[in-house]
Amino acid sequence: MIPGKPPYEFRCPIHGFITLDEWELEIISQAPFQRLRRIRQLAWTDQVYPGAMHTRFEHSLGVMHTAARLFDSIMQTSMQVLESSELRFDTHSLQRQRRLIRIAALLHDVGHSPFSHGSEDLFPDSPENGEKYKHEDYSAAIVREKFRAVIDDHPDRKSVV
Repeated sequence: MIPGKPPYEFRCPIHGFITLDEWELEIISQAPFQRLRRIRQLAWTDQVYPGAMHTRFEHSLGVMHTAARLFDSIMQTSMQVLESSELRFDTHSLQRQRRLIRIAALLHDVGHSPFSHGSEDLFPDSPENGEKYKHEDYSAAIVREKFRAVIDDHPDRKSVV
């Protein structure tokens, strides 16, 4: 690995190069994340618009990248407010928040089923409230169950706790 260079990059037709650090690479290497490569972002839309063919995998990388860019823009334009006596952010806490935002954005859609929202009507009802489960419910459960070790046991976690 080249010092100072992120360990992995994806070429995105929308955002250009999306870089991942080692922790993010380990997260996307997990089977529950890799399954997003087979889940269409736009469900059946490609049946009408053949060019509308991308996956939740690509979408999740783009959301992580966009969330980080938004965070960086807020930091650049609002550092005085962030460091104010009311908010009291420092460099370490801002970097911590940035990492957490990137990971949250990366995992936000991990609970999608095949054909994305097009199959959510088939989800069972929740016994707690009688409403249909949503992909967000599945995302939260998958993160808690399937990503617990890669998140809780990763050495970089100490820097964000």
